[in-house]
Amino acid sequence: MKQALLKLLKQVEPDKEKSPFLHTAYDAFFTFAFTPNMVTKGGVHVRDGMDLKRQMVHVVLALQVLYLFGTYNIGHQHFVALGEYTGFLQGAHLKLVYGLVKMIPIFIVTHVVGLGIEFYYAYKKGHGVEEGFLVSGALIPLIMPPDIPLWILGVSVAFAVWIGKEAFGGTGMNILNVALLARVFVFFAYPTYISGDEVWIAGIEKAAEGGYFGQAYGAVYGVFDSLFGSLGLATFGDGGKAVIDGYSGATPLGLASKGGWDAVTQSYTTGQMLWGTIPGSIGESSKPLIIVGALFLIITKIADWRIMLSMVIGAVVMGLLLNAWGATPFMEVPWYYHFYMGSFLFAMAFMATDPVTASSTSTGKLIYGFLIGFVGMIVRVLNPAYPEGWMLAILFMNVFAPLIDHYVLQANINRRAKRLQAAMKPAETAAAPAAAEAQA
Repeated sequence: MKQALLKLLKQVEPDKEKSPFLHTAYDAFFTFAFTPNMVTKGGVHVRDGMDLKRQMVHVVLALQVLYLFGTYNIGHQHFVALGEYTGFLQGAHLKLVYGLVKMIPIFIVTHVVGLGIEFYYAYKKGHGVEEGFLVSGALIPLIMPPDIPLWILGVSVAFAVWIGKEAFGGTGMNILNVALLARVFVFFAYPTYISGDEVWIAGIEKAAEGGYFGQAYGAVYGVFDSLFGSLGLATFGDGGKAVIDGYSGATPLGLASKGGWDAVTQSYTTGQMLWGTIPGSIGESSKPLIIVGALFLIITKIADWRIMLSMVIGAVVMGLLLNAWGATPFMEVPWYYHFYMGSFLFAMAFMATDPVTASSTSTGKLIYGFLIGFVGMIVRVLNPAYPEGWMLAILFMNVFAPLIDHYVLQANINRRAKRLQAAMKPAETAAAPAAAEAQA
């Protein structure tokens, strides 16, 4: 079966000279579907099936549980805002459909824009499509608000791929994390769409204009209403629902930045924050699922545990220092509760460990991760305009990662030079009397 499929694909392969763009698209699919037909050089000739594409696929696989949960949570948070189906599993079919209707366009726009640029550059350069956007394209939807306008998303993806990667030479040459660059572009270019309370809950700004439906997706929900009604299940209804009185949509992190931990616990329990049934970016909320993904990456050796561990230590050290200072309610939040809020674990597992933009030496990874945790906590707590810190801290340390590696390597060279000099001294001392006797 596999050989037949391989033969069929070879028969429909476009001519590289006559149709270079079609051949580029064909090559991207072919190399994604099949392992490399190569052997290592030497006497063993072991075929190596783990190329960069397959490494990237491992990261994408680790993100799938976050996609599933994040999609469902979009719908859950929407219905909670309307005061309906407030139990997590109540109205599950409605929540999943609502989340899919929001999530699928975000995913499609991200990949159409990003892969379109990748295909264009591969076609112009005459080489295969690079693998890096497999991960960037999977990460970008998860770090965006569920109600982000699609045109802003497209502009941010184009900026990140063009300026953040292709301008530096493509995959493996970029100095900044591409996914984070897309988010930071939205934050600085369109701050009202990624800050505040309402941006984290899909549809509440349009609740008065048509409830569940709004203007764009009424027909889609109508189709599902017909299906659910025929099965005797609850339906979306006629729309026109309003957000319940007193509902703010604030994230735990936003509440903590204004009123400390007491303000957070008035709206959310630690269980809700742990399991992720709270507002926030699509993929950052469920801490156990993120930890499962992190362990998967460590076990498969796709991500380095040194960066994760040292990042946790850096955040703990700075958190303890801020707790000791205690000048504001946010500083008084116990350090361990910072792991319940915001995107620390997601940034630790999937952003800081990017092998292209992180430090590459073992010691450098420890330093790099520690500084991200340390600096990120400073930005989160001491910057009133941005009660989060990991995005800026990671991008900041991306810039310094080569410098960290340089000093680590230089220190290793100096230590080896000193050991060599120390080893040569006894030999020189022993040779000195023999040389003197020979001269005599």
